[in-house]
Amino acid sequence: MSAPAPGRLYLVPAPLDFGCAAQMPLTDVLPAATLATAARLTHWIGENAKSTRAYLKRIDALYPLAAPLQQQHIAELPHVVHKKGDHGGSPGAADFDARALLHSALQGHDMGLVSEAGMPAVADPGSSVVRAAHALGITVVPLVGPVSLLLALAASGLNGQNFAFVGYLPQDAAERAARIRTLEALALQGGQTQLFIETPYRNAALLQALLQHLRPDTRLAVSSGLTLATAHTRSQTVRQWRAQPEAPDKHTPAVFALGR
Repeated sequence: MSAPAPGRLYLVPAPLDFGCAAQMPLTDVLPAATLATAARLTHWIGENAKSTRAYLKRIDALYPLAAPLQQQHIAELPHVVHKKGDHGGSPGAADFDARALLHSALQGHDMGLVSEAGMPAVADPGSSVVRAAHALGITVVPLVGPVSLLLALAASGLNGQNFAFVGYLPQDAAERAARIRTLEALALQGGQTQLFIETPYRNAALLQALLQHLRPDTRLAVSSGLTLATAHTRSQTVRQWRAQPEAPDKHTPAVFALGR
């Protein structure tokens, strides 16, 4: 008896309100086709089973799930690849082999890859799963949904033709200052917008470091609460920021960008 044809791996975006005080209706931020596809899947890979179930519960209120929550198969990505991704940012991350997580796809089941917010594998873990799917001959299908980096870039007024996402900046003060100056040089000399993020409770500390070490005429943009009713983007020179150094709150995810 021949083996079943492999299922597909769907990259399922999630709303950007994870961990926020308020939530937006899913229909405001995700297309019907994305929600309907997610509802028919019963095998998942996610950062956290609890948050994945919470997202599926929200979908179920709009599009009945193909199987009850208790019968959804959810495999968790190891914590080592969570914050800094799957490409060696954390010790052990480069050695992680995601092929075992795709066993159900090889048995013919379509699977969903989901992160806690936004598009999996973009500023979120999951790229190791996508690479493993390609290696195993599993078709990868990205679905449409919010991507915080692109929303922030579009709202910043900075160069959207040449940009880079550099993840998290170092927490050590001296290393962070050196990194800020390196990114500023790339932005000013080559015109490449530099995008980065931080854990929300460190938003104020990162803004303070940026205002301390960037040149007065460098443009800095900060977008917070994207897609929420409280969404806000401020894009001004560092000199203008210093005159009114208002940081995003310590609970709301933010995207920082600098350029010219």
